Amino acid sequence: MKHLLLISVCSFLFLQSCKDDIEIDDPQVFKVIEISTDFGEMYLHLYDDTPLHYNNFDSLVNVGYYDSTEFHRCIVDFMIQGGSPSSKDDNRNNDGSGGPGYTIAAEIDTTKHKHDFGALAAARTGNMSNPTRRSSGSQFYIVTNNNGTPHLDGEYTTFGRVLAGMDVAKTIALQPQNSKNLPDQRIKMIIRHVYLTQTQLDERGIVLP
Repeated sequence: MKHLLLISVCSFLFLQSCKDDIEIDDPQVFKVIEISTDFGEMYLHLYDDTPLHYNNFDSLVNVGYYDSTEFHRCIVDFMIQGGSPSSKDDNRNNDGSGGPGYTIAAEIDTTKHKHDFGALAAARTGNMSNPTRRSSGSQFYIVTNNNGTPHLDGEYTTFGRVLAGMDVAKTIALQPQNSKNLPDQRIKMIIRHVYLTQTQLDERGIVLP
């Protein structure tokens, strides 16, 4: 099976039915990472040539790390950001301040991966405290500007891209928010591994690279 991960959004019942109805050893079944929100489904491909970020994200999904975290920073025509464990608690003032306690070495190669529309990239602290541009261990963002955000190229590791569901990302970015770009209402996610057939991929508009 190809080293391929996708991100989608569905309900727990759908995830369970996928697991129950499909033989995961079937070579015509593809491993998919699904993220569930109240706004619909997004599907992402993770790049094999950013293995540190690929393996880290996959490992966190395996242990349910992202479940009940939120998209805590949303800017129209720019990006949506999530993955902070501090967004799980009742204190919304600390949303976006958490992580797993480690960072990841940068895997930046602008000859291969840029901040195009739908790019998936790792958040990080600023250059003053982080001159080597190490990534957050869990926080990520999705570029929602139709023209991309080329000013971020070379500054942050891009480790995947959205294959389908950018309408969902744009809807999330449009939600009412405060002056710090924190949505007024919590936008939670659940991320799980599931297995989809080619027919199911087609139904969701996913074209594998």
